Amino acid sequence: MPVSHDGPAGAGLGLRRALMGPLLSMAQGEVDFLELAPENWIGVGGRYGRQLRQLAERFPLVFHGLSLDIGGPDPLDTGLLGAVRELMDELGVSVYSEHLSWCAAEGHLYDLLPIPFTEEAVRHVAGRVQQVQDIIGAPLALENASYYAQAHADMSEAEFINAVVSASGCDLLLDVNNIYVNSINHNYAASAFLRALPLDRVRYIHVAGHYDEAPDLKVDTHGADVIDPVWDLLAEAYSLLGPVPTLLERDFNLPPLPDLLQEVARIRELQGACSADNRVVLAHG
Repeated sequence: MPVSHDGPAGAGLGLRRALMGPLLSMAQGEVDFLELAPENWIGVGGRYGRQLRQLAERFPLVFHGLSLDIGGPDPLDTGLLGAVRELMDELGVSVYSEHLSWCAAEGHLYDLLPIPFTEEAVRHVAGRVQQVQDIIGAPLALENASYYAQAHADMSEAEFINAVVSASGCDLLLDVNNIYVNSINHNYAASAFLRALPLDRVRYIHVAGHYDEAPDLKVDTHGADVIDPVWDLLAEAYSLLGPVPTLLERDFNLPPLPDLLQEVARIRELQGACSADNRVVLAHG
């Protein structure tokens, strides 16, 4: 029977069905937690259902949703949220995260679209976040999203994220690859943006690879290895936050599990270096 966990710790990996067999045969301790999209597992039985529950007995799980549509015009799907809450309870999951974006208007659009950076949008999102939190019985964590065009903005992206977090009481899922991608596509300094976020509300971190469409256009694909500037930004995040739990995202072009575990090990190296640096500061402070 899975036991409830307070949340992730250490370095984690996204759970994909293609990885189920390798993950089940993986030595204990290779990863510290797993993340999955609950929509892909609600009502799943049979072999995959059994394997998921076996993994839940071995590893803490976190949920990262795909279709909540927190910023959209349609009413929230309370049926989905009820099913997410049931699966959280069954698998001992304490963290549910989603994207600070919208993805539906009279039906799903199958894309994550940017929310206008306005006070009206802040109030809209905050009210919906509070609905979600009432249903799941825990803080929702919202991820800073990648985007390629912005319909309207009365404030900066960082100001918008801060306002949503403050008004709703939600947590932040900090995606450092999204910061890097947006910094290239929208021509801002990634480090300054990172430091402008409500870092005291970070629940955990995502790191991932992306696709270079052009020198000034990066596409957030989660289909490639993490590049050095993103690793550097992750290290900077640790310098500000300490060794926050961090998950490696890889959605397609999946390499063999040992290759993914090398990147998980890189996360742990950066976390360890941060912890060592903090110990030095404390010893000489």
